[in-house]
Amino acid sequence: MTSSRSVADLITALTREVADFPEPGIQFKDLTPLLADARGLAIVTDALAEIASGADLVAGIDARGFLLGAAVALKLGTGVLAIRKGGKLPPPVHSQTYQLEYGTATLEIPADGIDLAGRKVVIVDDVLATGGTLAAAYRLLLAGGANVTSAAVVLELSALPGRAAVAPLPVTSLQLI
Repeated sequence: MTSSRSVADLITALTREVADFPEPGIQFKDLTPLLADARGLAIVTDALAEIASGADLVAGIDARGFLLGAAVALKLGTGVLAIRKGGKLPPPVHSQTYQLEYGTATLEIPADGIDLAGRKVVIVDDVLATGGTLAAAYRLLLAGGANVTSAAVVLELSALPGRAAVAPLPVTSLQLI
């Protein structure tokens, strides 16, 4: 078991900050170095899996959430549901359009082929900022009949209203900045 402080320190050390991406004024938090580090990925996966224990299904949000969600699902012995960006899945789909810091986007999940009714689902993603993406994923899963128990993110930007945007969904972040 790794302490929460050492997990947070590891995340800080392996997060790259990119100024003015994808638009001027945005300070992008890139977790690619963390995902590429075997020890970092293992430690973060273990910490996220501890948060998600008891889930029947892990939902990972496009795209880094796919990687994290799949790793957590393997650790827990569950399946993983990829919540995709709009236009990437064949019909029929459930879709949800939402606001980003710098525009709008759409998320989708299959409308058939996966029975979500009553399944305990934990959403996994990389960064919680304004909360639009996570809130859209939450609404999509609820529309599909899932019992969304919580969300787990690697990094949360506390100066932004992400947590409030997803209320009442409980969110646990491994690193709060």
